[in-house]
Amino acid sequence: MRTKTEHITILASPEFRTFLTREAAKERISISELVRRRCEQYTPGNEDERVFAELVVQLRESVKAAGKSLDRGIRDAESVLKELRA
Repeated sequence: MRTKTEHITILASPEFRTFLTREAAKERISISELVRRRCEQYTPGNEDERVFAELVVQLRESVKAAGKSLDRGIRDAESVLKELRA
């Protein structure tokens, strides 16, 4: 395994540094190792992102269908109210 020798400096809020410190402590590793592991594990378009994108599509379709169903229900209710008033 190649030794890690390059230094990278980043600016972070105190809250983000606290978050990194806490996450590293949970895993009993350094902040540097935490960042390396998390970045090396990240792959654009990973399975979670693909599943999430599919769920978004399904949710949009469901919301559209629900809207149409509500519109029909409102029209039906208005029709019944009109008949009852007559």
